[in-house]
Amino acid sequence: MNKILLKKNGSIAHNGKTADDDPLMFLGFGITLEGGYTLRSFFQLFERHEILARLNAFFVTFREQYDESPSENCLYDGFDHLEFAKVVEMVGFPGKPRLEIYHSLRGIHKDETVEIKTITLDNLLDMPFKLGNLKHIVFGDSVDIFEFEAAFTLFEFIDGVLWDLSFQGTLMACELRR
Repeated sequence: MNKILLKKNGSIAHNGKTADDDPLMFLGFGITLEGGYTLRSFFQLFERHEILARLNAFFVTFREQYDESPSENCLYDGFDHLEFAKVVEMVGFPGKPRLEIYHSLRGIHKDETVEIKTITLDNLLDMPFKLGNLKHIVFGDSVDIFEFEAAFTLFEFIDGVLWDLSFQGTLMACELRR
């Protein structure tokens, strides 16, 4: 798989050189994150490559929140870093067997997973960001969980992070309706 490096300043590097000309050609490339990468780095990717914002309908809302956020110290004490991971669920008996594949963005504290749904974007932007493993879950008479090293494409990364962020505030919105 061809690889690119997503740099903490929002640029893309390919074969050791900055590759800012045509980011669409890299959508199917595997990604690596530069040390010090944060969620703010993710949004800086769109500042440098505006065309990438058109890949996901949720981006406009997040861009407004990002623009209104402080320019530094957007941290959350409840976990150590953000992690983007891939999940494959095999659901079997009882019922008709099926396979579900999705991505998840979560907070990690030591080895514990922390939901980020109730945490606002302005508390996440400067959190360290890492790529996680693929978690293979087999549901049946018992639940078996396996973890594997995973590869992520640029498209999966952009779409998956924005999709998961779209669920932020859902619990607060439910509370406001009561």
